[in-house]
Amino acid sequence: MVNRLDTYLAARYKRLTVRRGPLRALVAVEHSIITAIWHMLTDNVAYHELGGDYFTRRDPERATRRAITQLNQLGYTVTLKPRETAA
Repeated sequence: MVNRLDTYLAARYKRLTVRRGPLRALVAVEHSIITAIWHMLTDNVAYHELGGDYFTRRDPERATRRAITQLNQLGYTVTLKPRETAA
């Protein structure tokens, strides 16, 4: 069972709410749902959930920049050190 808060649509709403406000974000998510339904009915395919971490997986560098910027705005100094890979 998928956690209802860990879905692509929930992540999309959360990202859009910051920029557009809750009502416009809701309309955009409704449009995404309608578009997905249209493709499901037209192509005769099942819905494929992308997951709540879709945007992070799509562009990890952007997610890193966003996290660093947010921490800087909170007053923290951030230094990144690459993780050592396990052999």
